[in-house]
Amino acid sequence: MRRLLAIRDARIYLAGQSLSLLGDTALWLALGIWAKDLTGSNSAAGLAIFCVMAPQLLSPLAGLLVDRVRRRPLLLVVNLVTAGVVLLLLAAGERVWVIYGVGAVYGASYTLLASGQSALLATLVPPDLLGDANALLQTVREGLRLVAPVAGAGLYAAAGGAAVAVLDAVTFAVAAAALAALHVREARPEPHGEPWRRAVTAGARHIRRTPPLKHVVTAGALVLLALGFSETLLFAIADEGLHRPVSFVGVLMAVQGVGAVAGAALATRVMRRAGEERLAAAGMAVLAAGMLLMASGALGIVLAGKALFGFGIPWIVVGAMTLLQRLTPGPLQGRTYSAAELLLGVPQTFSVALGAALITVVDYRAMLLAMAVVTTAAAVYLQHRGEKRPRARFETAPAR
Repeated sequence: MRRLLAIRDARIYLAGQSLSLLGDTALWLALGIWAKDLTGSNSAAGLAIFCVMAPQLLSPLAGLLVDRVRRRPLLLVVNLVTAGVVLLLLAAGERVWVIYGVGAVYGASYTLLASGQSALLATLVPPDLLGDANALLQTVREGLRLVAPVAGAGLYAAAGGAAVAVLDAVTFAVAAAALAALHVREARPEPHGEPWRRAVTAGARHIRRTPPLKHVVTAGALVLLALGFSETLLFAIADEGLHRPVSFVGVLMAVQGVGAVAGAALATRVMRRAGEERLAAAGMAVLAAGMLLMASGALGIVLAGKALFGFGIPWIVVGAMTLLQRLTPGPLQGRTYSAAELLLGVPQTFSVALGAALITVVDYRAMLLAMAVVTTAAAVYLQHRGEKRPRARFETAPAR
C-alpha cells in the first residue's frame, strides 16, 4: 500500500474518488425518500431508484465512449456536468418528475464514470499495484456503506433534500478537481474503422476470448443469480428467523458492513499469494458459508453468517476487477468493464425479481440453501479453472 500511495497521481485520484463515493452513497437513498415524501407512495420511491438503475442497461455504449476519447477529460466533464444536474434538485419543489429526471441523468453518469474510472486507474497504477488500488477503494466503499446511507437520510430529515443535493454536487466538484490536478498524459485514441455494432460488442468478445476473464464472469454471474435473493430474504431472516422487528435489518446490514471492511482490507494480501481468480473463488466459498449460517434461527450464528457474507463480497469484487484491468488492453478497458457489468447485472436484476416472487411460497431457509449450493458450485468451478501458478498474475495483456 505504501508503494501505491507514494505515486502522486494515484494518491490524488484515489482521494478524489473516495470522497465522491460519500456523496453517491448518500444521494441514492435520499432520492427515494424524497419521492416518497412528495407523493406518499412507496411505488414512487421505488421508481426513483429505478430511474437511477435503468441507464446501466446502456453500459456498452458508455464503454464505447470511454474507449474512443481520453479518459481524464471525459471524467472531468462528466463530474462537472453531473454536479450541475444534481443542483437542479434545488428547484424540485413539489415536482417529483424533477427527481426522476435527475435520477436518470445521475444513473447515466454513474455508468460512464464507473467504466472510465476503471480504465483510468489501469493507466495511473502499475499492474502489480492494481490489486492494492482496488482493495483500497473497496475498503472505502464498504466503510461508507456503514454510515453514508444513514447520514444521507439524517441530513435529509434535518435539512431537506436540497442539502443532500448540495453535498453530492460538492463531491462531484472535488472529484473533478482531483482529475484536473493529475499529471498523467494520455495518448490520443487511434481511430478505428470497425462497424459500430462490432465496436460496441468488442468488450464482450474480449471476455469470451480470454479464458480467465470468461471463467470469472461466468462464476460471478452464477453467484449474482443467487445473490439477488438476499435483497428479499433479509427481511424474512429478521422477521421469521429471528422474530425481530423490521428495523433489525439495519443491525444485520451493519454486521455485513463490518465483515466487508475486514474482507476488503485483507484482499490484497491473499491475492498476492493466490492470484485473482482464486481470491474470487475463496470469496465465493466464504459467501456460501455465510448463507448457510444465516439459515439458523440462533442470533449469534446468523450474525456470524452475515459477517461472513459481507467478508466474501470484496474478495470477489477485488479479484474480478484486478483481473479485468490486468488482462485487458488499454483501448478495450472501457468496453470490457461495461460488458462485464452488463453480463453480471442482468442475472442479479432477474434474481431480485424472482426472489420477491418466491419468498411468498418458499421457505426462506430453503432459498438460502439453494443460494449456498449455487455459490459453492461457482466457487468450485472457478477454483478448478483458475490459474495454477500465481506468478503470472501481474502480466499485462498485449495490445490488440
